[in-house]
Amino acid sequence: MAHYLVIVESPAKVKTIKKFLGNNYTVAASNGHVRDLPKSQLGIDVEKDFEPKYITIRGKGDILANLRKEAKKADKVYLATDPDREGEAISWHLAAALKLDNKKMRRISFNEITKNAVKDSLKQAREIDMDLVDAQQARRELDRMVGYRISPLLWAKVKRGLSAGRVQSVALRIIADREAEINAFIPEEYWTLDGIFQIEGEKRPLVAKFYGTAKEKMTIHSKEELDQILKEVEISEYRIADIKKGERIKKAPVPFTTSTLQQEASKALNFATQKTMRIAQQLYEGVDIKGNGTVGLITYLRTDSTRISEEADALAQKYIEEEFGEAFVAHRAKGKTEGKNIQDAHEAIRPTDITRTPAMLKESLSRDQFRLYQLIWKRFAASRMQPARYETTSVRISAGEYLFTVSASRVIFEGFRTVYKEAEEEKIENNVLVKGLDKDAVLSVDHFDPKQHFTQPPAHYTEASLVKTLEELGIGRPSTYAPTISTIIARRYITKEARNLYITEIGEVVNNIMKQSFPSIVDVNFTANMEGLLDMVAEGKVEWKDVIRNFYPDLNEAVQIAEKELESVKIEDEVTDVICEECGRNMVVKYGPHGKFLACPGFPDCRNTKPYLEKIGVQCPLCGKEVVIRKTKKGRKYYGCEDNPECEFMSWQKPAKEKCPKCGGYMLCKGNKLVCADETCGYYKTAKNSDENN
Repeated sequence: MAHYLVIVESPAKVKTIKKFLGNNYTVAASNGHVRDLPKSQLGIDVEKDFEPKYITIRGKGDILANLRKEAKKADKVYLATDPDREGEAISWHLAAALKLDNKKMRRISFNEITKNAVKDSLKQAREIDMDLVDAQQARRELDRMVGYRISPLLWAKVKRGLSAGRVQSVALRIIADREAEINAFIPEEYWTLDGIFQIEGEKRPLVAKFYGTAKEKMTIHSKEELDQILKEVEISEYRIADIKKGERIKKAPVPFTTSTLQQEASKALNFATQKTMRIAQQLYEGVDIKGNGTVGLITYLRTDSTRISEEADALAQKYIEEEFGEAFVAHRAKGKTEGKNIQDAHEAIRPTDITRTPAMLKESLSRDQFRLYQLIWKRFAASRMQPARYETTSVRISAGEYLFTVSASRVIFEGFRTVYKEAEEEKIENNVLVKGLDKDAVLSVDHFDPKQHFTQPPAHYTEASLVKTLEELGIGRPSTYAPTISTIIARRYITKEARNLYITEIGEVVNNIMKQSFPSIVDVNFTANMEGLLDMVAEGKVEWKDVIRNFYPDLNEAVQIAEKELESVKIEDEVTDVICEECGRNMVVKYGPHGKFLACPGFPDCRNTKPYLEKIGVQCPLCGKEVVIRKTKKGRKYYGCEDNPECEFMSWQKPAKEKCPKCGGYMLCKGNKLVCADETCGYYKTAKNSDENN
């Protein structure tokens, strides 16, 4: 009897796949990559047309020896690595490392680890797709060139251990730009006005919001504008000018892609992107289910397609009809297949079997596995269901020339909302309006309720919103979102506090160097275009080395210019007037993992260090002592009094020397403007020069 060897990436898959195949199959794992570029050098022969120098990864010798032994015994070797570009490249590296004969070796891939999918993949065994391999080789070389040519410059300029990356540097810039936008934001005053109206015979009042006039919607910008409007509406007759009834629908969501799963898991479950991917990988590779053994519960987790196979769609429709009724079944596919960046022909992320409900698996899954599986299951079930339908009522109330509006909606058919509501979806109540509403009916007013507000700056990025932005800008791919964010957090370029991402002092330094010396590397459009080129390599439309040949000369030139500029600047430690209490030397400013700190120049004889409190030349508004730059425990910069904790003054924005001429309070530096710290004062002015707020 013929004997076959199936090689997968992860040992966790071995057990799952082995039970689907007969005794004449051996299943073994490569434990991920087996060959890569060497860590000690660039590993790309620039003189020989950018030929990569692949070596066996340290520690993989025994695994490869075992795989070679199994491959020799086998009549055929099936390479069953993950169904994406990286998986294709791993298969190619395995074939080279194991010296597999082309006649003896075949590539198989499956989108889900189920018996049918694995058996079908064996029937559709093929050759390795070199276009996908070349796209991955191009990505690897581009990333290596950026990392290995630019990182040494950061070591020379700032400190050893820093790194630049083709995608991570752009992600850092996006966060830095948002921080700058927030810091420069000047709040603007506006007012809202509610009218509390009474209908004859009704106990419950009707609360309506000021809209404007019949011609246009108005924003009330100041107390003066508000008072003028109140003066007019308080003496007006209040009449129902219009009542409109209608119906609206809310469409069912499409199934999850990698990006949308990471976003929703962050919002609904408070999972970091890396945690989401780790748990999804476990669900994909297989979990031990009581009574069924090891079962792959979801389809492949790295995808940007919302397509669903016809078979899965049919089974879902059948399940929904049996569980919820014919009225809930959507008889047309919800998955969209358009989109310029969809990688490969993957399906969306879905359960491998919709009849395997979360409740059935609860005892077999960990708490986090259960919560993520439930999220995926509900989203997929909802995507196959009918839209939710609402009956809407909107009322316009005239008060002289002005209008107040109120609207309400009532769910008349739950549709997909029976199983799934998004984390950010507003709670929709059946808020039926008071009865007795007739067109032209006259109302009386109980009172008016004005409220002062100030516009808010853009929100800080969260992991979820950063992933969404990266996807919208075409930067990175499903497999890169989580590692990119994890890398810049691990490097301490950004810090995460209460879900929000903030740039650190060290992150600001790195971002500024990258923007100054390597503007194209951190240019959003350039990086997105590069992703487009890699897609074209994967489609066989562009030769992969052409991408490298066009990229490297510009990078090399930028590195050489930056090296010369650095040579001309002698980088010395900044000496301070702080005396080391252990040896009497003047302490110097150094960069550490969290930014600047004071260190004794007598190292290693004297190892004394202390926090560096950089004065900004501004007196504390509360006690008159010096304001210094401080950092939170996680590295986020703020301004506080040097006498902390006795003095509690702190500000996220930099305080200015100048006092507010309107209220006498302290001012803040926001971009090129000085703004009163008291929003209700509202005073601001343009700074005359860059030194004015220092």
